[in-house]
Amino acid sequence: MPLRCGITGLTNTGKTTLFNCISNTKAETGSAAFSSTKSNIGMMTVPDPRLYEIDKFIHSARIMPTTIEMVDIPGLAKGASHGEGIGNKFLADIRQVDAIIHVLRCFDDPALPHIEGSVDPVRDKEIVDLELQVRDLESVEKKLHKLEKMSKSGDKDAKHGIDVLNIYKEHFESFQSAHSAPVQKDDKRFIEDLFLLSDKPVLYVCNVDDPSAHDGNAYTKRFQESVKGENADVLIIAAKMEAEIAELDNPDDRLAFLADAGLQEPGVNRLVRAAFHLLNLQTFFTAGPKEVRAWTIRRGMSAPQAAGVIHSDLERGFIRAEVMKYPDFIKLGSEHACKESGKLYIEGKNYIVEDGDIMHIRFNV
Repeated sequence: MPLRCGITGLTNTGKTTLFNCISNTKAETGSAAFSSTKSNIGMMTVPDPRLYEIDKFIHSARIMPTTIEMVDIPGLAKGASHGEGIGNKFLADIRQVDAIIHVLRCFDDPALPHIEGSVDPVRDKEIVDLELQVRDLESVEKKLHKLEKMSKSGDKDAKHGIDVLNIYKEHFESFQSAHSAPVQKDDKRFIEDLFLLSDKPVLYVCNVDDPSAHDGNAYTKRFQESVKGENADVLIIAAKMEAEIAELDNPDDRLAFLADAGLQEPGVNRLVRAAFHLLNLQTFFTAGPKEVRAWTIRRGMSAPQAAGVIHSDLERGFIRAEVMKYPDFIKLGSEHACKESGKLYIEGKNYIVEDGDIMHIRFNV
């Protein structure tokens, strides 16, 4: 599934450092503004201890976690919607992602000048929001012209679309983002083809210095207060420290490093899980002698749709799914024990897969 999270933000916020911590691709970092002119793409592994618990009973040849594609988008600057910096590239790339991880600088460093002259994450967020809103306003205005032509020929639905798009237009002109526009759910069909930038789900990451990794600092507290009404998650991560942890090969050394910082796990693990949730995803498992594997699906998918994630033939020839619930399997210890206890369920095409299901797909092509 081509599910993508885009790491965005102003230039020199630590985006690429964070990307390198969580991705299998290592990108070059720099202290100069706009030192990167293209997006970096990599895969991030979703940590899931359930895989290893399942394997305790299966003893498979390999364990395969699920992944999400991560895109490190070039740094933004004020005026990007008018082509400043590499703004056009930034905005084109962000249109291709499913969710946004917005990195905000919440640390002081005289050796790394802030492009706006001072550290202020609230202002920085407003700059990025405005650039997205300006580009979205242009998209809405173009579609309004199209619908106005259609309405002149008597198209009633086009007339309703004009009313809906005018709500968005006024919303953008009031410096508000698309996701907070007061429109009915059914009326959002009028913007689906526009892929509005400010309508994408957002996760905020406050990039702090090492001493602030556990509790944050004055910058993070002010920022958290400013986004209280957005119903969005805010993570505090020290990207530079995370990069140093990621370079340690010995797991014990990593744990000692984390303990010294007052952390129980790497912040990037929390970031990956939060991104997984942001994309409205969940996991099901397949387990056998060759591999124990996690698979990514969107919440609400049926058993045939989930089977199609493994291979299109499984969806096309789907007969049934044999399903065990993760807690039952861990408690009973084997597929045979689950079957004997009535905990192996035979599900048909209408079954909605739940997070943690262990499934065996029966199919015939």
